Amino acid sequence: MENIKQIDHGIGNESILQHKVLQNTYALLSMTLLFSGVVASISMVMNLPHPGIILTLLGYFGLLYLTAANRNSATGIVCVFALTGFMGYTLGPVISAYLSLPNGPLVVAKALITTGIIFIALSAYVLITRKNLSFMGGFLMAGILIAFIGAIAALIFNIPALSLAISAVFVLLMSGLILYETSNIIHGGETNYIMATVSLFVAIYNLFSSLLMLLGFSSQE
Repeated sequence: MENIKQIDHGIGNESILQHKVLQNTYALLSMTLLFSGVVASISMVMNLPHPGIILTLLGYFGLLYLTAANRNSATGIVCVFALTGFMGYTLGPVISAYLSLPNGPLVVAKALITTGIIFIALSAYVLITRKNLSFMGGFLMAGILIAFIGAIAALIFNIPALSLAISAVFVLLMSGLILYETSNIIHGGETNYIMATVSLFVAIYNLFSSLLMLLGFSSQE
């Protein structure tokens, strides 16, 4: 009987911890999305140039490394804002380019609204059903790596058709990442809210960027 009580107590503590991680993740995610949006807006207003693919990759992976290295300290939060702010800056010139199109404002609005709907719907699905989707981890990792290499190749060799195909694949992969990461949090696979925030932010960022490309292309047809 005593053992059963200890087990129930342990399960209760674990559930509280998972809820706290989820709560902190969503709070930090909301702040970083807002901060990134502000930086993107400033980038657009000031008409800042895009840093280019090399500087973008160096900045992203460098800041990602710093965030992971400091994930258990207050410095990690500073690094998260530096990373998401940098990503917002790189997004500013891209949004400006789409806004200059005939149906640009509508395209950007559709991409933004669709991204929000997908994130809310997928997150709600996992939170309500509480399904364990840990089996998706390996598939997502391999898929993202292959798609990333494909995106770089499409950019280097200037292959628009490949870029569109990769964007469509990224929509599916980022949707899967949202499902996986949310499940990972509520089942105790991810106990660090800083890293959970980064994963979800990257998923939302890439989802929006991919939808922007797909919707932008379809609006020109």
